Amino acid sequence: MEGKKLIETYVHDGEGYNPYLMGPKWQVAQLNYSLEEALESKIRLDIHHYTDEAFLLIDGVAVLIGAEIDNCEIKYDIVRMQPGILYNIPREMWHNIVLKPGGKVLIIEDAGTHLPHPDGDYEFHYFSDVQKEEFRREVSTVLEKE
Repeated sequence: MEGKKLIETYVHDGEGYNPYLMGPKWQVAQLNYSLEEALESKIRLDIHHYTDEAFLLIDGVAVLIGAEIDNCEIKYDIVRMQPGILYNIPREMWHNIVLKPGGKVLIIEDAGTHLPHPDGDYEFHYFSDVQKEEFRREVSTVLEKE
Protein backbone atom coordinates (compact mmCIF):
# COMPACT_ATOMS: atom_id res chain seq x y z
CA MET A 1 0.00 0.00 0.00
CA GLU A 2 2.99 2.27 0.07
CA GLY A 3 2.38 5.43 -1.93
CA LYS A 4 -1.38 4.92 -2.10
CA LYS A 5 -3.55 7.49 -0.34
CA LEU A 6 -5.97 5.89 2.07
CA ILE A 7 -8.14 8.98 2.28
CA GLU A 8 -8.64 11.32 -0.66
CA THR A 9 -9.70 14.93 -0.19
CA TYR A 10 -11.45 17.30 -2.56
CA VAL A 11 -11.87 21.05 -2.25
CA HIS A 12 -13.51 23.61 -4.52
CA ASP A 13 -12.80 27.19 -3.46
CA GLY A 14 -13.62 28.86 -6.78
CA GLU A 15 -16.94 30.09 -8.12
CA GLY A 16 -19.58 28.03 -9.89
CA TYR A 17 -19.98 24.31 -10.58
CA ASN A 18 -17.11 21.84 -10.18
CA PRO A 19 -17.50 18.04 -10.41
CA TYR A 20 -14.58 16.69 -8.39
CA LEU A 21 -15.28 13.05 -7.60
CA MET A 22 -16.39 11.05 -10.60
CA GLY A 23 -17.23 7.38 -10.53
CA PRO A 24 -18.47 5.16 -13.34
CA LYS A 25 -22.12 5.61 -12.32
CA TRP A 26 -22.28 8.80 -10.22
CA GLN A 27 -20.45 12.04 -9.55
CA VAL A 28 -20.09 14.47 -6.68
CA ALA A 29 -19.83 18.15 -7.48
CA GLN A 30 -19.77 21.37 -5.55
CA LEU A 31 -21.70 24.46 -6.59
CA ASN A 32 -20.41 27.71 -5.13
CA TYR A 33 -22.03 31.09 -5.54
CA SER A 34 -21.29 32.91 -8.78
CA LEU A 35 -23.31 35.55 -10.60
CA GLU A 36 -24.84 32.73 -12.64
CA GLU A 37 -26.37 31.30 -9.43
CA ALA A 38 -27.95 34.60 -8.34
CA LEU A 39 -31.73 34.96 -8.57
CA GLU A 40 -31.47 37.76 -11.15
CA SER A 41 -29.54 35.45 -13.52
CA LYS A 42 -32.02 32.58 -13.59
CA ILE A 43 -33.75 32.20 -16.94
CA ARG A 44 -34.77 28.55 -16.99
CA LEU A 45 -35.63 25.32 -15.20
CA ASP A 46 -33.78 22.00 -15.66
CA ILE A 47 -35.09 18.44 -15.72
CA HIS A 48 -33.37 15.03 -15.58
CA HIS A 49 -35.48 12.36 -17.30
CA TYR A 50 -33.74 9.23 -15.98
CA THR A 51 -32.09 9.98 -12.64
CA ASP A 52 -32.53 11.82 -9.36
CA GLU A 53 -30.25 14.64 -8.19
CA ALA A 54 -29.37 15.22 -4.52
CA PHE A 55 -28.30 18.47 -2.84
CA LEU A 56 -26.65 19.19 0.54
CA LEU A 57 -26.05 22.73 1.83
CA ILE A 58 -22.44 23.14 2.93
CA ASP A 59 -22.45 26.84 3.80
CA GLY A 60 -24.38 30.06 3.34
CA VAL A 61 -27.85 30.50 1.89
CA ALA A 62 -29.39 28.47 -0.92
CA VAL A 63 -32.95 27.94 -2.13
CA LEU A 64 -33.93 24.75 -3.96
CA ILE A 65 -36.83 24.97 -6.38
CA GLY A 66 -38.96 22.07 -7.64
CA ALA A 67 -41.56 22.78 -10.30
CA GLU A 68 -44.35 21.25 -12.34
CA ILE A 69 -45.15 22.69 -15.76
CA ASP A 70 -48.64 22.35 -17.22
CA ASN A 71 -48.87 24.19 -20.53
CA CYS A 72 -47.68 27.70 -19.61
CA GLU A 73 -48.60 27.34 -15.92
CA ILE A 74 -45.78 26.61 -13.46
CA LYS A 75 -46.36 25.47 -9.87
CA TYR A 76 -43.40 25.75 -7.50
CA ASP A 77 -42.23 23.97 -4.37
CA ILE A 78 -39.50 26.22 -2.92
CA VAL A 79 -37.31 25.32 0.07
CA ARG A 80 -34.71 27.41 1.85
CA MET A 81 -32.08 24.73 2.39
CA GLN A 82 -30.87 23.86 5.90
CA PRO A 83 -27.36 22.52 6.62
CA GLY A 84 -27.17 18.78 7.25
CA ILE A 85 -30.38 17.94 5.37
CA LEU A 86 -30.08 16.02 2.10
CA TYR A 87 -32.61 17.20 -0.49
CA ASN A 88 -33.51 15.00 -3.46
CA ILE A 89 -35.05 16.12 -6.74
CA PRO A 90 -36.69 13.01 -8.24
CA ARG A 91 -36.28 12.26 -11.93
CA GLU A 92 -38.84 13.99 -14.17
CA MET A 93 -39.05 16.99 -11.80
CA TRP A 94 -38.23 20.45 -13.12
CA HIS A 95 -35.84 22.26 -10.78
CA ASN A 96 -33.24 24.93 -10.19
CA ILE A 97 -31.20 26.34 -7.32
CA VAL A 98 -30.44 29.90 -6.26
CA LEU A 99 -27.50 30.84 -4.04
CA LYS A 100 -26.67 34.03 -2.19
CA PRO A 101 -23.04 35.20 -2.02
CA GLY A 102 -21.07 32.73 0.11
CA GLY A 103 -23.47 29.85 -0.64
CA LYS A 104 -21.96 26.39 -1.21
CA VAL A 105 -23.89 23.23 -2.10
CA LEU A 106 -22.77 19.64 -2.64
CA ILE A 107 -24.49 17.89 -5.57
CA ILE A 108 -24.66 14.11 -6.11
CA GLU A 109 -25.93 12.94 -9.49
CA ASP A 110 -25.56 10.39 -12.25
CA ALA A 111 -22.20 10.54 -14.03
CA GLY A 112 -23.85 10.93 -17.45
CA THR A 113 -26.18 13.77 -16.52
CA HIS A 114 -24.28 16.55 -18.27
CA LEU A 115 -23.17 14.70 -21.39
CA PRO A 116 -24.20 16.35 -24.66
CA HIS A 117 -27.47 15.17 -26.19
CA PRO A 118 -28.55 12.53 -27.06
CA ASP A 119 -26.57 10.78 -24.28
CA GLY A 120 -27.13 13.41 -21.58
CA ASP A 121 -30.00 13.33 -19.13
CA TYR A 122 -31.19 16.91 -19.12
CA GLU A 123 -33.51 19.36 -20.81
CA PHE A 124 -34.23 23.04 -20.24
CA HIS A 125 -37.43 25.07 -20.04
CA TYR A 126 -36.65 28.72 -20.74
CA PHE A 127 -38.92 31.21 -18.99
CA SER A 128 -41.13 33.64 -20.84
CA ASP A 129 -40.85 37.21 -19.50
CA VAL A 130 -43.98 36.66 -17.40
CA GLN A 131 -42.69 33.32 -16.04
CA LYS A 132 -39.32 34.90 -15.21
CA GLU A 133 -40.98 37.65 -13.15
CA GLU A 134 -43.23 35.13 -11.36
CA PHE A 135 -40.23 32.87 -10.62
CA ARG A 136 -38.20 35.74 -9.19
CA ARG A 137 -41.12 36.97 -7.09
CA GLU A 138 -41.85 33.55 -5.60
CA VAL A 139 -38.21 32.62 -4.97
CA SER A 140 -37.33 35.99 -3.42
CA THR A 141 -40.09 35.51 -0.84
CA VAL A 142 -38.39 32.33 0.43
CA LEU A 143 -34.83 33.54 -0.18
CA GLU A 144 -35.24 36.61 2.03
CA LYS A 145 -36.74 34.76 5.02
CA GLU A 146 -34.42 34.54 8.01
